[in-house]
Amino acid sequence: MRRQLTWRQYRAIDLALLAAALAIFEFIIVRAANWWFPGQPFTVSLAAPVASIVYMRWGWWGAIHAAEAGLVFCFFSGATGAQYAVYCLGNLLSALAVLLLERVGKERVRTGHLSLVFPLLVQVLMQAGRALIALLLGAGPAAVVGFFTTDSLSLLFTFVIIWIARKLDGVYEDQKHYLLRVHAGEE
Repeated sequence: MRRQLTWRQYRAIDLALLAAALAIFEFIIVRAANWWFPGQPFTVSLAAPVASIVYMRWGWWGAIHAAEAGLVFCFFSGATGAQYAVYCLGNLLSALAVLLLERVGKERVRTGHLSLVFPLLVQVLMQAGRALIALLLGAGPAAVVGFFTTDSLSLLFTFVIIWIARKLDGVYEDQKHYLLRVHAGEE
């Protein structure tokens, strides 16, 4: 007889797989950027789309992935301690986007016109968090503006990834809702 996963086991496996995928893809992106585009004034990151997906699936647990994206980016970029603080702590501000999910409802956000506004909010909160931490660490206003301008390409990637994720069954969906829907369909 096949043993079923508990809710906690399912969540832990799902979060671990998403964290592993995020780490691998962020590593590839950082390495590719350093190899093919050194010194370019833009960056690309999967932090916002992956965090948006995890926030949609699991709520506040997505903060782990937001911080992880900063950690991986910094580690493979050879960052300083201050840069670790800026990216890891700054990305955590994106967790405030979960309040929108709680207030409006994940299903309304997922299926309505807020479906692409939500990842935009996650992206902007990450950038604002980085800017805020940088200001607290003594960065000037010009450096703060850079957090918004150099990451603009990531916004395009975020929209495309979330648009695709919305089309895939259960990917951009609260997992409790998804499992109940699948279970109801089986009966």
